[in-house]
Amino acid sequence: MKKKVLVARPTFPDVIERLQQYFDVDANLGEVMPQEELQLRLADKHGAFTAGDVIGETELAGAPNLKVVANMAVGFNNFDMHAFDAHGVLGTNTPNVLNETTADFGWALMMAAARRVTESEHFLRAGKWGKWAFDAFLGSDVYGSTLGVIGMGRIGQALARRAAGFDMRVIYHNRSRLASDIESALNAEYVSKEDLLKRADHVVLVLPYTKESHHTIGAKEIALMKPTATLTNIARGGIVDDAALIEALRAKKIAAAGIDVFEGEPNFNPDFMLLDNVVLTPHIASATESTRRAMANLAADNLIAGLGEGPRAGNPPNPINPDVLKK
Repeated sequence: MKKKVLVARPTFPDVIERLQQYFDVDANLGEVMPQEELQLRLADKHGAFTAGDVIGETELAGAPNLKVVANMAVGFNNFDMHAFDAHGVLGTNTPNVLNETTADFGWALMMAAARRVTESEHFLRAGKWGKWAFDAFLGSDVYGSTLGVIGMGRIGQALARRAAGFDMRVIYHNRSRLASDIESALNAEYVSKEDLLKRADHVVLVLPYTKESHHTIGAKEIALMKPTATLTNIARGGIVDDAALIEALRAKKIAAAGIDVFEGEPNFNPDFMLLDNVVLTPHIASATESTRRAMANLAADNLIAGLGEGPRAGNPPNPINPDVLKK
């Protein structure tokens, strides 16, 4: 008898077909399920394919057969890993396949904020453009400026590589300093967070969300930044204190921001909508078809192998808590 798995969010039909080769698949093809429905549908499952769905003690306690939950994302702050370990459930994620795409989008968001692209487009679409003016929508240069990256993992390093083509100085802050040969290859200088915020013309956040990184950027940190600086967040909601950022943008304490992730998303602070100097996107930094397909297939690989099927049976590519496999 085939093991039962839940696909909690709509995904590519061919990915579901792959899973159906091995499992009895309960696929949600509609809207995001309420948490109560998610718990109910997990109850008899051996595995789950998720994409940001919250899985914690309540969900795991109510699903005694559950062995693997494969997250279609790099981040896994939607998983309570203490509960996963306690219940002997393996969690997996999808790193690496979205590095370059996400870096591309972060770069686009940073440039759009710096050069006031969204603001000027709204102006044009509203029919307000009557004449050319020398001081219309003056932004800040990217070429030759200083890029500050907070979180110098694979995506942060991909951003640093792009900076070379713009003749930018790169400074970074990370939980641990990179090896000297990597720093040299990236032409990147390790600095404290405070120094980075003071020096950078463009700050980009690419760090994972943890309890420790909650509100890494708040009113105190923004106060250190140049009034001409921009802030771009392609990491996770909660890393920035959104209310503090809104107040800073409203008071022109910094020039602009590009935000792809929000506290409480898909709900977010509606005061963002009242600002001209912020570019807003709905968590789409990895949203190209090829990248999302790669993420979905990698999540499927993890689920198939984690449940003891396929060519990598018992050896999923991306375990978050690999000690569970030993048990």
